[in-house]
Amino acid sequence: MAGTLQDIADAAGVSIATVSLVLNGKEGISAETRQKVMQAAEALNYRPKKHQSLMSANSRNTIQFLKIAMHGHTVNRDHNVFISDYIDGMFREAQRQGYKLEIANIKGESIDYIIDSLISRKPEGAILLGTEFSQNDVIALKSIDFCPIVVLDTYFDYLDLNFVDMNNSDAVYKIIEYLVSCGFRKIGFINSNVQTRNFYLRKQAFIGSMQVLGQKVDENYIVDVDSTFNGAYKDMMVHLSRGIKLPECYFCANDIMSYGCIKAFKENGIRIPEDLSIVGFDNLPMSASMDPPLTTIDVSKQKMGHFAVTLLDELIQSPERKNSVKILVGSDLIIRKSVAPKI
Repeated sequence: MAGTLQDIADAAGVSIATVSLVLNGKEGISAETRQKVMQAAEALNYRPKKHQSLMSANSRNTIQFLKIAMHGHTVNRDHNVFISDYIDGMFREAQRQGYKLEIANIKGESIDYIIDSLISRKPEGAILLGTEFSQNDVIALKSIDFCPIVVLDTYFDYLDLNFVDMNNSDAVYKIIEYLVSCGFRKIGFINSNVQTRNFYLRKQAFIGSMQVLGQKVDENYIVDVDSTFNGAYKDMMVHLSRGIKLPECYFCANDIMSYGCIKAFKENGIRIPEDLSIVGFDNLPMSASMDPPLTTIDVSKQKMGHFAVTLLDELIQSPERKNSVKILVGSDLIIRKSVAPKI
């Protein structure tokens, strides 16, 4: 009996999305992983059914996921595992619904190019990774009327468009509430100097949560760094050389920035968590194996991918235009050793 995509994924120790990308000849997969997948497929005697896409079984229509990097400061190699989880969730739900899921990578192009790309492909529906979209980019998407679209990983509450994003406000409140419960009063925020909507929402949620919990927001404890690992490291080294005022703990807008800043702190003799506690956001795999392991926020990326396809299917099946839908997915605070409670 021939193996399935899931059998190959289990044998190779990778996700279904990775198997699909390899078997479809897509880029972005290491040679070692590609070899493991191909060997597993051969050992399991995998053969795609006639006229069946490798990305989906029993497909009736094509939907597309556009992995879009407008500038690449947040959608890059450091976050591939994050996006892979989105794809896993989308793939499973697309397969269940009988859709063929196609994946396209778009880097450094204008929003007009993205819209033209959709026009040329003519999918039944599309999910767009909106991490690096500006407000004007999202407004331009409203001109798309030839297929329903869902924008993933960003959120504008006042725009008439369909969004699936994490609930940043709820997540950040959990962080600040935890830090206050640990006895911290001097709480800082490390923000990105490359603005995305999610980073903006996290900063607003930081300020709002501090106020709700009766804590003073000290502007001296808010610093900006680049959102890449090397950029965050270099920027924090500059801040430290200038003698910035350090709080008791920092909430960092994502894990990647946390990694870079922790490296800078350690090189300046600042111990984590003895001298400074840190909390990240995203729960990337490396966070659990850091020294010390990073306290962070975990959002179900697979659930977000699942909801994006579920919503898109509802829009496709509707005989008339539906009101826009905005889905915000909750999160869990993962407590590790990068925070040393004071009480």
